[in-house]
Amino acid sequence: MTTLTLDLPAVRNRGGGRSHAYAILSPSIAVLIFFFALPMGLMVGVSFADVASGTATLAHYQRFFTDGLSLAGVYRTALMSLLVALSVTALGYPVAYFLARSSGPARTLVFALALAPELAGVVLRTYGWLIILEDRGFINDALISLGLIGEPLHLSKNLFAVVVGLTHVVLPFGILSMMTSIQGIDPNLERAGQMLGASRLAVIRHIVMPLSVPGIVSSLLISFTMAASAYATPALLGGAGFKVLATMISEQVLFHINWPFAAVMANALLLMMLAVSYAGIRFETRRRAILAGREGGLS
Repeated sequence: MTTLTLDLPAVRNRGGGRSHAYAILSPSIAVLIFFFALPMGLMVGVSFADVASGTATLAHYQRFFTDGLSLAGVYRTALMSLLVALSVTALGYPVAYFLARSSGPARTLVFALALAPELAGVVLRTYGWLIILEDRGFINDALISLGLIGEPLHLSKNLFAVVVGLTHVVLPFGILSMMTSIQGIDPNLERAGQMLGASRLAVIRHIVMPLSVPGIVSSLLISFTMAASAYATPALLGGAGFKVLATMISEQVLFHINWPFAAVMANALLLMMLAVSYAGIRFETRRRAILAGREGGLS
């Protein structure tokens, strides 16, 4: 028997692939540096500035942590964003599952309805909810005319109205993120569960939802960050008494002309969103590591 031996030259890696990757990423990196990192660095510097003397000071941070109003704004922002994130994920998951598993005209119609809010501006949608939720709005007028209530319910100018309005604004983004995750799950797993006697709800609870955790986490993070940085909806639906960091920053810039203190609030808002994003990423990383360990143990 004759044996053939192929003597192929060794492939030399001279770093061309890495330099090619850097060349491709360089435009994006430049955009991030000039339009994100540099402005954020300038804002951090402004937060330490003393306008009167032109020197650095910690007085603005001391005021932020001691005046009580700023910390209340942080708490109100975090609570509002958390409620919006939970509402978007809970309401959007059934729609995302339907879009991921259906086809035909029904899917097209539901998909169009899910994205329809994005066709109108945020201010227009917020004014629509203001008309619906105000004291003499559609809901209160309907309930009074039916004799169910004797006086209008306070549905606007509070946390409830802001959460409702922001949920409407952010819901399409949560649906899309969860739909993409569910589409990556093999439908045969659901069929196998049903063939073994599990109901549709049991299959969704024990098979689909655990496998779609990345989409759920993504929906929570997107909803939280978008709600925390929203300005128009809290300003219009929350009223003058509902202060979140975004509206407080606007007041410091436009009315009090206090840029350093506004920069302190902006830094606090940025740190809040970074902390939540980091926690979500760490959770997903640990979950994947645990699943990989289980698969390795079974093999």
